[in-house]
Amino acid sequence: MLEDVTDEPAWVVWEAVQSMYEQVETELGRRLGSGSQLSCTDYKVLAALSSRPDGRMRLFELVDALGWEKSRVSHQVSRMTERGLLEKTRCPNDRRGAHVGPTARARAAMAEAEPAYIDAVQALLGETLTHTQLAALHDAARAVLAGIAEPDPVGSQR
Repeated sequence: MLEDVTDEPAWVVWEAVQSMYEQVETELGRRLGSGSQLSCTDYKVLAALSSRPDGRMRLFELVDALGWEKSRVSHQVSRMTERGLLEKTRCPNDRRGAHVGPTARARAAMAEAEPAYIDAVQALLGETLTHTQLAALHDAARAVLAGIAEPDPVGSQR
């Protein structure tokens, strides 16, 4: 049964959502790490790259795809490059730029990790929440993301 939170301030709901996200991500990382050479963060980067047919992106595109700060993406890419999971190649139409893409080692690790990741998400969300709760969570997430994507008129209150 869905709890009526209409009387709760938005920040109380946000704290519950944030706590849920952090704990689910920690558990995903634990489950992923026990059977894989990838961290949850590695997985996110590789999943974003795999959304492209050639598996490659410019750094600014990866920043947009992940929704992270540029410095965080840059540091993560550097760590993954040092570990042999990513490679950088020159961008043919911009000599200052580079493409980032997975190595063969990363593709193999991703193929190994993906079923465990999907099973963990299913166990943590799909087996905990009802269909109605999952649908409501999905709708709420999409509404918040759409609201963030909308330009906010200067000085307006939401």
